[in-house]
Amino acid sequence: MASGEFILGIDLGTTNSLVGVVDSGFPILLADAEGSRSTPSAVAYGRDGTMAVGAAALRQRALDPARTVTSVKRLIGRRPGEGEWQPPYDLRALGVTPVEVSAEILKHLRAVAERAMEGPISRAVITVPAFFNDAQRNATKRAGELAGLSVERILAEPTAAALAYGLDKLEEHRKIAVFDLGGGTFDVSILEMRDGVFQVLATAGDTQLGGDDIDRLLARHVWESSPLGKETWFEQLPAEARVRLVAAAEEAKKKLSTDTHASIELPFLWQGQSLGVDLPRGVLEQIAAPWAERARQHCWRALTDARVKPGDLDEVLLVGGSTRMPLVRRIAQDIFGREPNVSQNPDEAIARGAVIQAGMLSGALRQVVLLDVTPLSLGIETFGGLMNVIIPRNTTIPGKAGEMFTNAVANQDSMLVRVLQGERELAKDNWELGRVDVPFPPGPKGSARVGVQFAIDANGILQVLARDTATNHDVVLEIQNTAIDVDDAKVEAMIAESVEHAFEDMNERIWTEAKLKAEELLPAVEEALAQLGAEVDPTEAARIRACAARVASLLQSERHDARALKEANAALDDATQSLAVLLMDKAMEEALTRKGLV
Repeated sequence: MASGEFILGIDLGTTNSLVGVVDSGFPILLADAEGSRSTPSAVAYGRDGTMAVGAAALRQRALDPARTVTSVKRLIGRRPGEGEWQPPYDLRALGVTPVEVSAEILKHLRAVAERAMEGPISRAVITVPAFFNDAQRNATKRAGELAGLSVERILAEPTAAALAYGLDKLEEHRKIAVFDLGGGTFDVSILEMRDGVFQVLATAGDTQLGGDDIDRLLARHVWESSPLGKETWFEQLPAEARVRLVAAAEEAKKKLSTDTHASIELPFLWQGQSLGVDLPRGVLEQIAAPWAERARQHCWRALTDARVKPGDLDEVLLVGGSTRMPLVRRIAQDIFGREPNVSQNPDEAIARGAVIQAGMLSGALRQVVLLDVTPLSLGIETFGGLMNVIIPRNTTIPGKAGEMFTNAVANQDSMLVRVLQGERELAKDNWELGRVDVPFPPGPKGSARVGVQFAIDANGILQVLARDTATNHDVVLEIQNTAIDVDDAKVEAMIAESVEHAFEDMNERIWTEAKLKAEELLPAVEEALAQLGAEVDPTEAARIRACAARVASLLQSERHDARALKEANAALDDATQSLAVLLMDKAMEEALTRKGLV
């Protein structure tokens, strides 16, 4: 295959990144000039205008941490200041964005591939966490384009890992869980393989949970439990000292995956004083236990959403460098009730899956169908402040869905379409992804017809089309930088809150819907009674007014008794049946009179 026909498979990781291609029918990961297949996801910006990427950048981190960018994946597609984790550098001071930093890493990976394959390569598949939102996926795609790559597919990491595991099992029917805990993010996905089709049944995760957190927790513990820690807080250490200590903690953590003890020796760490400690594995596991336990709730949620019990699974795959920790493996085994499959290199499985997907797209490998899902529900705000779900959570993508909406009040000349993401019943409790105004000719209530279509492509990127059917005027909403205006930690809280507040939310939805109907019914009934006057039997009119009074009383009540209001509306509806017949008869008689037929 000529180099120009290759499609790269890239794992753009928080800590390390990898690149590979399918060559002569085999997926291979490519090594750089130093013989390493793994490139640290780091970029150093020199004060003299020079720039270093990968291992060369890490070597500069201890000397100038404020100008060395690491873990940028935790920032991509997010607004400044979002999230619990804040980096030891200031991108604005460096004059760069997370997209630009990521692009430099991707340029480096592209150069590694072009050197190995001896020619230019301009196409790629790039992996992202399954729980990345639309803005984060878009930002990753833009980084690829900035690196000179045509991004053929944005691929969810657990799906990539399943591909790496299942390429030789395509004819089998299997259900698998992928437990992916890397340097900065955690995902768990339940997938089903059948006849060459990979379908993601459910996914859950946290884009702010990873090995980086343990490195910092362990570094803080080592410092504060040492004699030096009694003199100053960890956060008050100079940046250079903190970076050295976190790097040493990371190395100790890795060593404790295989050994029961590790030592940290840092000469002249602070004010000429050195630090030396012996670190048993038990201490690390005590520090890491609350961190690792955060993964448990995501796993149960994914199993529940997939309607799968742990015993239904054929395999549990562990992916990501942090799954090398014995503590993490024990927790995964406890959650799923079976020994995890560790046959794949946890550092390389995602990259290998990306390469396999790239090979399928290029035609170098046999075709496998990938059916991914959207992790959170998508919809729009409707009249009364309700969330109208158009694409439910865990819907298979790519796909489209839409609904028709109308104007809620007379003489309305436009409709504001607010695109929402979340699991709550009320719009105010969900997150706005974007908004657009759709103009239409003013007219009576219910005269306008606006079709809203949501389309999610194979990359999980959302496009919203709103069309006025009277004029066929289309408005397309491109959701780019409009990331959810909350911490990623709150993405997880959203699902938990939807369960916790399910009863109150549903009661509020029923109340709002009943309130809207009541506010429509009451003036219509009054107008009908006034129009018919003496034609209505006094006893029947009294019954109608009593029912209307009951509705009005419930509307003004502070209790918001949704069921009572709904029943009162139904009673008023029932009481006005004969009223409706009289109105129809009167309208028919007036029409015939105008035509001279009576």
